[in-house]
Amino acid sequence: MGSAVRVLAEATPATRDRYVDLLRVGSLAVVVLGHWMMAAVTPDGVGNLLAVVPALQPLTWLLQVMPVFFFVGGFSHALSYRSLLRKRPEGSADSDTATSASADSVYAAFLRARLQRLLRPTMVFVLVWGVVALLVQLLGGGGGLTGVTLRLVTQPLWFIGIYLAMVAFTPPLLRLHERYGWGAFAGLAGAAAAVDVLRFAAGVPYVEFLNFAFVWLAVHQLGFLRADGRLGTGAGSASGAGSTPSTGLGALRSLRVPALLAGGGLIGAVVLVAAGPYPLSMVGMPGEKVSNMAPPTLALLAHGLWLVGAVELLRAPAARLLARPRAWRTVVAANGVAMTAFLWHLTAMLGVYGALLALDVPLPEPAKAAWWAQTPLRLAAAAALTAALVAAFRTFEHPAPPSATTPAPGSGPLAALGATLCLLGVLGLSMVGLGGLLEGRTALLIAIPVSAPAAVAMTLGGWLLVERAGRGAVRGSDQRP
Repeated sequence: MGSAVRVLAEATPATRDRYVDLLRVGSLAVVVLGHWMMAAVTPDGVGNLLAVVPALQPLTWLLQVMPVFFFVGGFSHALSYRSLLRKRPEGSADSDTATSASADSVYAAFLRARLQRLLRPTMVFVLVWGVVALLVQLLGGGGGLTGVTLRLVTQPLWFIGIYLAMVAFTPPLLRLHERYGWGAFAGLAGAAAAVDVLRFAAGVPYVEFLNFAFVWLAVHQLGFLRADGRLGTGAGSASGAGSTPSTGLGALRSLRVPALLAGGGLIGAVVLVAAGPYPLSMVGMPGEKVSNMAPPTLALLAHGLWLVGAVELLRAPAARLLARPRAWRTVVAANGVAMTAFLWHLTAMLGVYGALLALDVPLPEPAKAAWWAQTPLRLAAAAALTAALVAAFRTFEHPAPPSATTPAPGSGPLAALGATLCLLGVLGLSMVGLGGLLEGRTALLIAIPVSAPAAVAMTLGGWLLVERAGRGAVRGSDQRP
């Protein structure tokens, strides 16, 4: 593996924006560490450290970094889709009919290329855990920490579901961006604000769920702006090239937009939390009537703005760091297994706690001195077990090689249907979990009861449709090592 990483790192084009790769793997690493730290496990169940010690909730303003991941997703999706558009066969745009057919083919190719990296490791994770869950329940288990584990391990899949939606909506939203620029982002942000007004001021029921789209797609839209160099840091272009900001007055001017995003977003989030109905924590808290995360709120969007601005302000020193071969090789290696590590990190954490309970090792009361003293050992054990799981399953993160043919004209609607099924299946599975399989446990997904087997079937069926529609795609530059 080490030699392969070295070869891949040394083959990196000079035009590649390495900072995007660092942000991608760094944001996932922060999420994993945050989950490990927030888990307050006792023999009676799993709690949340932030609920035990509310004074720690301001830390979520640094550790809630999912907006950064969705932001760099927008950047990568713009580059990938445009690359596939440029690779259309000559003459494909001779007529409106030909143009439409070509766009359909490109869309199918784009979905297949993006979903492969997400769904291959995800489905392996789901199928392995599904077999384990079924065996446990057939043998009469499923209580205590085991039952909690079967419910919790699929919860992070919500992130993959939202990301699938971003992939599916990239072409139309990219067209809006190319026509309106900042106006497209402002429209989504304004829609998110309107939803919260209707929710909190007018009491309109269920309207808040629209912000799963408006908030996260607005953050995603910032990635499009970065791809076109409109964030003012010289970060990216329509072709995907990145450049180091200039020095002197030019460098100061290039930081103006990120500084406005960081300052304006931070001030906005503070005002909304201090004067509005929004909680302090930027992650969901047990028992809270209002969560900034589920569904997302305008306060979370403001938080996302300040994070995006902050990471863009750090771009220049990060670029200097990533110019060092050893640092870049580390990022390349981490990006190659990041999704696998994310999928299995809760399994590792709960496995560590399960082993401690099985060995009758006392679990200190959360947030007490003994608990904090034990934390480094728990984190080290969780990291070691995650590394072992990554070694076992990392091969599924590598996408299959593309076939030699191109998608058939008219394949776009089939691919869109497949992506929709994948989205609904993954979100449904994140909600229902893998407990209660034999009892037919369900969860409501858009007012429809969904069981775990039905969610898995939707995801698999949708993926097969995307594969069929997009087979033969030629992968474009997608800012992955």
